[in-house]
Amino acid sequence: MRVDGRDRFLRLAAACVCAVGISVLSASPGLAKYASVIMDAETGRVVHAVNANTRNYPASLTKMMTLYMVFAALEDGRLSMDQRLKVSARAARQPSSKLGLRKGQTITVEQAILAMVTKSANDVAATVAEALSGSERNFALAMTATARRLGMERTIFRNASGLPHRGQQSTARDMAVLARALIIDFPRHYRFFSTRTFTFGGVRHRNHNKMIATYDGADGIKTGYIRASGFNLVASATRGGRRLIGVVFGGRSPRARDRHMAKLLDKGFRVLNGTPTQTAAAEGTRKKKARPATRKRRASTRPASASKSAAAPARKSKSQWGIQVGAYMRYSPAYERAVKVVERLPSLLENGTIKVVPLKIRNRRPVYRARILGLSKKQAYRACRILKKRKMDCMEMRLKGLQMAFAGS
Repeated sequence: MRVDGRDRFLRLAAACVCAVGISVLSASPGLAKYASVIMDAETGRVVHAVNANTRNYPASLTKMMTLYMVFAALEDGRLSMDQRLKVSARAARQPSSKLGLRKGQTITVEQAILAMVTKSANDVAATVAEALSGSERNFALAMTATARRLGMERTIFRNASGLPHRGQQSTARDMAVLARALIIDFPRHYRFFSTRTFTFGGVRHRNHNKMIATYDGADGIKTGYIRASGFNLVASATRGGRRLIGVVFGGRSPRARDRHMAKLLDKGFRVLNGTPTQTAAAEGTRKKKARPATRKRRASTRPASASKSAAAPARKSKSQWGIQVGAYMRYSPAYERAVKVVERLPSLLENGTIKVVPLKIRNRRPVYRARILGLSKKQAYRACRILKKRKMDCMEMRLKGLQMAFAGS
């Protein structure tokens, strides 16, 4: 059959469109979004939050819900600790991290718990799912239903392990809610999360969560990583009779993630103890009695303790402002700059949304603009005033139309 020039052109164009589509699909998950939450485990009060409701890939944090389902089954008698679970061919085929189970092999429920806590074994997670629900798909549906019951409003599970799936997403806030539920609902079983090593088949497996050995008071709970998510961590620690839950999404490396988590937990314990950083609510109550001059001075010299009244408008319809804190030649430094700014002014900016917006002029390389959006006008101007006093770049912006749509996405 003869193919003329026009047909060749149309086929080439179609091939290019397909190639671009495939490229977009494969590249888009690669930009892991930073998010963090620190929660008081006793009350559920959030004392620190950045991008708390931004959907991310949970990776192996998913196994926290798998373990929640196992603990529930132990409590109601559907499982027992010494019960042996049979490994299917499908479960044995799961990719690493895994124990290397074979089809037809069995593993006890207690071994399964320890394998998921320490080794984060995907073949074990699939085995548990099939034992409880017949198939991993049915188990994922039950996981999502349980998530809704617990108040995890923005979480969807598609598998029991956290292996990559475009539809499986959660948020830092939801993972903090799940961690708190594990601690409160299953105090007898929560102890498993502090297990440092687990031996199976003569092989000793160390817990991936190094925080339990390096952070004073830490006793759990789970790490997670896939390329699309970055390095995730949910941690919990107690000091002075108070317990905190910390969540970090999108870490650049295990070590950097752990260091960052330690700083956030330190900050959280200072908040619980009332020194030196007060919670936004406490500061708001105290400052109502302060004179205007004192209020202005504290806003400029202690930005991390800004009043509740300054943070509240970000949750209302007036959140149509933002700030730009720098422009860079690459995405990563722009994003890191925005994260650093939010961490320096948490009470003003923690309810905002970090966005890196590329700007391309003609044939030049794009410039990546670091922005925090979804603020009130008062928050934007106050933040820039503080940052400029610290010799840091900042520009207030009012969002309109399409910008607002992207700010809320």
